[in-house]
Amino acid sequence: MAQLFAIAASQAGPAHSFMLGEALLAAAARLGHDLKLRVVSSFGTQEGFSAAELAQAQAVILAADAGSGIDRGALPADKLLEVAPEVVFRDPAQVVQQALARLGMAAAGPVAQAAAEPLRIVAITSCPTGVAHTFMAAEALEQGAKALGHRIHVETQGSVGAQNALTAQAIAEADLVLIAADTQVDRARFAGKRLYSASTKAAIHDAAALIGKARAEATPWQAASSATPAAGAQKAAASGPYKHLMTGVSFMLPFVVAGGLLIALAFALGGIYVYDDAHQGTIGWSLFQVGAKAAFALMVPALAGYIAFSIADRPGIAPGMVGGMLAGTVGAGFLGGIAAGFIAGYTVKWLNQWIRLPRGLEGLKPVLLLPLLGSAIVGLLMLMVIGHPVAAAMTALTEFLKSMQSASAVLLGIVLGAMMAADMGGPINKAAYVFSTSLIASGVATPMAAAMAAGMVPPLGIALACKLFASRFSAEEREASKAAAVLGLAFITEGAIPYVARDPLRVIPACVLGAATAGALSMWWGVALQAPHGGVFVLAIPNAVNHVLLYGAAIVAGTVVTALALGLFKKKIAA
Repeated sequence: MAQLFAIAASQAGPAHSFMLGEALLAAAARLGHDLKLRVVSSFGTQEGFSAAELAQAQAVILAADAGSGIDRGALPADKLLEVAPEVVFRDPAQVVQQALARLGMAAAGPVAQAAAEPLRIVAITSCPTGVAHTFMAAEALEQGAKALGHRIHVETQGSVGAQNALTAQAIAEADLVLIAADTQVDRARFAGKRLYSASTKAAIHDAAALIGKARAEATPWQAASSATPAAGAQKAAASGPYKHLMTGVSFMLPFVVAGGLLIALAFALGGIYVYDDAHQGTIGWSLFQVGAKAAFALMVPALAGYIAFSIADRPGIAPGMVGGMLAGTVGAGFLGGIAAGFIAGYTVKWLNQWIRLPRGLEGLKPVLLLPLLGSAIVGLLMLMVIGHPVAAAMTALTEFLKSMQSASAVLLGIVLGAMMAADMGGPINKAAYVFSTSLIASGVATPMAAAMAAGMVPPLGIALACKLFASRFSAEEREASKAAAVLGLAFITEGAIPYVARDPLRVIPACVLGAATAGALSMWWGVALQAPHGGVFVLAIPNAVNHVLLYGAAIVAGTVVTALALGLFKKKIAA
């Protein structure tokens, strides 16, 4: 194994410099060699090795533009391979092989040949809310594949459905299937194809490295009943309770959004007592029935059904929804729905593993035996064992939240706000969001207002800081702040991720401070929000928010706190 050194510098921008480096790292790893990397960009020099180490290098790759300002005199001329950035993007493996050739070395023939051949990749990205992470992961995969010289077709399964959908021909011709998702994705159409699963965060953080890892570790995908041990292990590694919960939440959200906004419109048209029988037959009364009695009634069954789907695939949907419906019937609410979903999913999964039928009767399992037995087991457990204790706990939680006085309400707002900004769309953020959205159907809407205000603050605060403290941000960051502001207004916290990635130790604390401020003020003023998404755009809907001006003041206050904290924490960038 050779020890290679590389310096990446592109005048096209910092992103190109880092992509250059990642392409070389991935190519060297695939060829079985170690590479130490130094990246030079407008952000400064990211040192990957010392001058002493460079002096002992066996080979040095300089991937840089002519005017990049690299001191070539400091590099060992007899060991230097200089290439243009576009050459690396076109075929990074070939560049590494050229450097190895100078040493009289090469990777094993078949490996090297395979590494140099471009792949045809099909990919799917999906996240719980189907907004930011879905499309950020797709863009990162497209850029990463381009940098490595591969062809890729990415299907996004967002909140508006599948876009850029994969065709049967594209799947048939693909060399690799890559799924970057935080929710359960149907894999049935990929039977027999080499498949690798990861999170959207892995794709956003380092798409080139993820593609390299997928190429090395992907295994043929088969139906669950006959999956290979390797494929089964990979699925287990890519799943888990959090992912199952997020799958349920992603399918639940449309019911919460539709129900909440329909109820708000009903109140706007018929007043706060529109649900009384005296208003029966009016538009307002009818909208209330659709929102409260239909959409909200399906919220918990959808949550439970798709948690079970994530665990046990399609046979889990019916038992999960039955359990979720019973959770609503006994008053167990979203806590009962979550319990029903996990019980149904793991029950059906266990039944699928242990029930053995002759090959000719296997078709009865997914359409008859598993839904029948699963629904019976989960239904009886919910009615006779689990439902009523969970209902008592849900009632106690609801009453506690409704009775919160100012001090305890502020504390809850601080906690929810800090969680929303702690990891920008990650598990902590989603935990706070799920808690808040699930309480809307129970008549507790103040946590939802606090969570959404807090989630809007990070990108808005960063955008304001770029205006107030321009010397602490690069020209590229200041330009990107306009997009961050729009994302913040739409309640897409992930708009802050590029800034967090560059300077997490300063940006995250500043965002947490501002988000906690917004959450605390929202709870202090008793702001209630009936819609779980939409940002400032839902404020125009009558009765979606009860104290619009105070809610706006909470968001502004949090934004200002984050901006001032960034101005205090971040250092000026040298001109």
